[in-house]
Order: sequence, then structure tokens, then C-alpha cells
Amino acid sequence: MTDTPIVDPPVAATLPEAVQPSLARSASIIAFGNIVSRVLGLVRETVIAYFYGASGLVSAFQAASTIPTMIFDLLIGGMLSAALVPVLADYTRRERRRELGQVIGAVVSVVALGVAVLVLLVELLAAPIAHLIAGGFPPELLDVTVTLLRIMTPAVWFLALSGVVTGVLFALERFTFPAFAAAVYNIGVIVAALAFHKQLGIYALAVGVLLGSVMQLGMQLPDLRRARVGISLRLRHPALRRIWLLYLPILFGLAVSQVQVVIDRRLASGTGEQSLAWMRDATTLIQLPHGLVAVAISLAALPALSRFFAAGDEASFRGTLGRGLRTVLVLIVPATVGLFVLARPIVELVFQRGAFLPADTDAVVRALRIYLFGLIPASLDWLLNYTFYARNDTKTPAFVGVASVGIYLLFALPLVGRVGYLGLVFADSAKHTGHFIIMLIMLHRRLGDLGDLRGQSTAWRTFLASLGMTLMLLLVLPLLDAVLPAGFEGNLLLVLVAMILGGAVYLVLIRLLKVEEAQRITDRIIGRLRRR
Repeated sequence: MTDTPIVDPPVAATLPEAVQPSLARSASIIAFGNIVSRVLGLVRETVIAYFYGASGLVSAFQAASTIPTMIFDLLIGGMLSAALVPVLADYTRRERRRELGQVIGAVVSVVALGVAVLVLLVELLAAPIAHLIAGGFPPELLDVTVTLLRIMTPAVWFLALSGVVTGVLFALERFTFPAFAAAVYNIGVIVAALAFHKQLGIYALAVGVLLGSVMQLGMQLPDLRRARVGISLRLRHPALRRIWLLYLPILFGLAVSQVQVVIDRRLASGTGEQSLAWMRDATTLIQLPHGLVAVAISLAALPALSRFFAAGDEASFRGTLGRGLRTVLVLIVPATVGLFVLARPIVELVFQRGAFLPADTDAVVRALRIYLFGLIPASLDWLLNYTFYARNDTKTPAFVGVASVGIYLLFALPLVGRVGYLGLVFADSAKHTGHFIIMLIMLHRRLGDLGDLRGQSTAWRTFLASLGMTLMLLLVLPLLDAVLPAGFEGNLLLVLVAMILGGAVYLVLIRLLKVEEAQRITDRIIGRLRRR
């Protein structure tokens, strides 16, 4: 940890009783949707690994995906949490509800027109853009990257509109359909890969991206109609200026961070054709716990944090923030430790078949374990970012993001020549850690003493319980490996048994250490089992 000021309080702020179940219910819906999405994401990556391995073609697909992802992140991904949801949440109040449809219509119109222009520009400039990102590839692989980019770029238009609809539904606290939108996207990629891999080769994945984006938008539209907000398309509304002013600092910060992404891809393309594919597979496994914990809790907390700040209810604001941070700690620490210990059997289980070789497993395991050093700070940092967004402060996260890019470059540039792609992975973990530390310091300056959040006490107890879980796993894994058969079935049993035993030991220890959030989680599970 750091020497930032988190201390145990004499009195802890808590959420009002009416808010706690609502936040828990919302987080549960988002978490379940994330579970389905992340599982399908693993299936997607397993299918890709089976048909294409960790080849240069997969690296080309990863490089080509950079630009569509970048456009979405710059225009929609950052705006969604930083500006769109907080502003729309203000218009969901009864006295302003009539204006909500006008605001939504204005946002949809501007986004649809602006993204269409960007898509056209990328299509025209695909070749130089691909060379900028993947100039280290051989010429034939660079040509593949250009074609993939041209096929995938139109998907950004559908994803952008889908993102706006997600923001509207989140502001209305209708979480179910947005929670499962990414799952539908993954289904599109999986179906296209299974159906067209023989005919189209790697281009089947690009077709799947386009198909998945259309499906993702389509599945949310019925819920938007049921919300009955009376959307009227227009290009002007005062709320657009407010959204823009909130988002402008974030856009600046994201633009700088996207420069880092381009540098990362370019450096990785020069360390070998397979490097981007290995990093992609390791990142896929990292995203599972991050999405289930950090993203779910943060998205569920954002509307409540925004309302409490607008109402001037500082006690409820701090209570929501503290409970969110403690819940993230209780869940993400054991997930990180468990994934580190079980890295090899998990990578073998998910990826090692078909064209994916044991040497690829070794490379992905090394990257995964280094990425994991940044998972805990990145997960806590996610909620800290949303905390500033809820307070209508988008400048602080933006400037901290710029500083974190400097941290990345400080490590990446000297390390990539010495240890190849692993230097880039280490730099990424250092970036997330640095970003979290700076954000925590800035939060302390903004809110004052953070002792009532009870973060330090929960952190120490979760680390102690995770240490006990780790010791148990290190004792049990050799025994399981000796008695279970080799191959997929044995590996599946090993991972499942280890996860069940590890989870049980952690829950027992965390309850013995009297961590409030863990007790609430286990009490809820026990209560549901008894009702059944």
C-alpha cells in the first residue's frame, strides 16, 4: 500500500437503510450480467485460440481493434460515466422529467452524426493508421491489419449509439438490459467465428465484431421504449453544453492515454508477431474479476453518488463511497491472489487446445502474473474515478490520467528492449498503481480525512485472509495434480476444486476477522439458501 492517509475511524458513516438494498440489488444485476458477459468473453477467446492460436493473425486482429476501441472510448466510454449519466440523472427527477426526452434526442443526434463522419475518415485512412499502430509487422501481416480495420470500423457507429442507450438506462436505474449488452456482443463474435472461420479465416472475427455491435444496440432498444421518455431528435439543447464541459477534461485525458495505447501496440509489434496475442489473452483473464467486481460496483454506485452530491448529502455520499471501496477490497484481493496461484492451470484450461501451444501458455502465464500486480489498485481506482465524476469534477481524473501515461513511458521505454513484451506488461501495472496512489491523495485533499471509509482496516484483514487461502492452495495443489487425470477433464476438476476450497477458506477467515462486508455477503447467501 502507500502512505496515503487512510486510518480507522472512531465512527463510520453508513448508507441509509433504504439505499443499501438498492445499491446491492443494482450491483448484483450488473455483476450477474458481467458474469455472463465475461464467461462468454472467455468462450470467445477460447474459440479464437482454438482456430487461430496465438499467431500473428490474432496480433493483427488485436492491432486493428485498437482504432474502433479508441474511438468508442474517446467519444462514448469516457462520456458515459463522466458526464452522460450524472447529467441525465439530474433530468430523471420528477420536476425535470419532461425535458429528459429532449436531452436524449439531442445526444443521440449529435453522436450519430459525429461518429458517422469519423467512421468515414477511418475507412479512407485505414492504411496509414494501420502502419502507425502496427508498423513493426511484416508487410503481409500489415495488409491483413488494414483489411480487418476496414471491416470492423463501422461497428463503432452501432456501439456508440448502444453506449448512449446504456447511459440513458443507467440514469433511469434500469440496469438489466445494459448489464447483458456485452454478452450479446460476445455471442455475435462467437457465432461468426464458428460459422465462417473456414471460409473467411481471421476476417470472420471482424465480421463477428460488426454483427455483435448490431445485436448489442438492438437488444437494448425495447427497454428504452418501455421507459417511455418520449425522445425527440434535435441537435441543440442546453444540456449538451453541460455534458461537453464535463467531458472536455476527460476527453483530453483519454486522448493522452490513447496515445499510450498506440505506443504500446507499436512497441509490442516490434517484439514479435505473437506478443500482442499473448498480451490479449492475459488481459482477457484480468478483465473477468475486474469487470465482475470493480465495474459492477462502480456503475451501481454512480447514480446514487451523483444524487447525494446534488442534494448536498455528504454523509450518505461518504457512506456509499466507503462501502463500495470496502466491498471491492473484499472481493478483488482473493480473486487476484487466487488467479496468481492458479495462473497456469487456468490458462491451460481456457486456451491450450487446437492451434494454441504449450509455449503460448508459458508466455501468457508470465504476462498474466505481472498484470495481476496492477489489478487491485486498478479496481479500487475505478470507483475513485467515478467518485470524482459524481462530484462533477472531471478535470482531476483527466490530469491524473496524463500523469499515469508518463509513469507508463518511464518504465516501458527502457524495459521493452531488455525483456520484450513483459516490459510493457510491467509498465502497465506500474501505471495503474501510480494512478491509484495519486487519485487517493487527491481524494483526501477533496474530502478531508478518509478514516470514516474504514479502508485500511478492511485491506489488512482481506490480505490476511487471502494469505491463509494461498497457503492452503499451495498445500492442496500438488495433491490434486497427483490424483487427477491429465488433460482437459483433470484440469477442469483441479481448477474447480481449488476455487471451491480456496473460496471456502477465505470466507471462513474473513468472517473470523469480522469484516462487515463479507459478513453481509455470506449472510445474504445463507438467507437465500434457507428460503429455498
